[in-house]
Amino acid sequence: MQATERPHLILDRVRRSGELSIDALADEFAVTPQTIRRVVNQLCEDGLLRRVHGGVKAIGPTQNLAYESRQVLNLEAKTRIARDVARFIPDGASLFMGLGTTPECVAAALSNHRDLRVFTNSLNVASVLARHPDVDITIAGGTLRRRDRDIIGASAVSFFGRFRADFAIFGIGGLDEGGMLLDFDEGEVEARRAMVDGCRTAVLVADTSKFGRGATVRGGHLRDIDHFFTDGPVPAAFTATVAEARVELHQAEERNA
Repeated sequence: MQATERPHLILDRVRRSGELSIDALADEFAVTPQTIRRVVNQLCEDGLLRRVHGGVKAIGPTQNLAYESRQVLNLEAKTRIARDVARFIPDGASLFMGLGTTPECVAAALSNHRDLRVFTNSLNVASVLARHPDVDITIAGGTLRRRDRDIIGASAVSFFGRFRADFAIFGIGGLDEGGMLLDFDEGEVEARRAMVDGCRTAVLVADTSKFGRGATVRGGHLRDIDHFFTDGPVPAAFTATVAEARVELHQAEERNA
C-alpha cells in the first residue's frame, strides 16, 4: 500500500465502522500510532472525520459542511483542478456552471478567457465571473438558498432546460464505489441532471476526498460524464469503476511538478 492511498483507506474504514481507535487503525494498517495520527489529523482538518477521545469517528452523511468551511477545504487541490479545466475550456464557449466550491474555483480560473457565455444557479460563481467583462452571465431565478447562495430544485431545472450549452461544469457531494454520483439535497441533484441533459459535454470537477464520501441522495452515474477532473490518483477501490464508466480522466499535476 502506498502512502498516498492511506488517507482514502483510513477514511473508508472509519466510515464503515462509525468510530475506531487510533491503536486499532495502527494495528490494521501495520503502521505506528504516530503515522495514523498524522493522517487522521489532516482528515479532521479537512472536515472529513471528527476526533474523539483516543480515536476518530465518521461525520454523518445527511448534511454538507457550511459553505465557508468548504471554501478553504482542500483549496490547493481545487485550485489545481480549476487550472486544468480552464485550459480545457476554449474561448467563445457556452457553459452551464453548477453550485459548489470547486466550480467557484473554476470560475476564478477562467479570468483570462474571452467571449464566454455562462448560465449558472450559483451566486458565488456569478459573483466571481462578474469581475470579467468578456463573460456574459445569465442567472437562475427563484428562491435563494441562503446557506449556499444558490438556486436549486424546480426553478433551476426550468432555467437550465431553456438553454443548450457546450459544457456543463459541476461538482458532487460524493462518489460511491459503484460509480453513483451522490449529493446532500434532492434539489441539487435535479439541477445537476438538467445541466447534463442540456449540455454537449459533461465535466465533473471533484477532488479525491469525494471518493467514498457519504451522501444520501443519488443523482446520476459516472458513465453519464464525459470528462472527470480530479487532483490525484484514483483510489484502488475505484479504478475498475472509473475504467468501466469510460470517462476521460484528467489528473491535475502538483504545483511543483
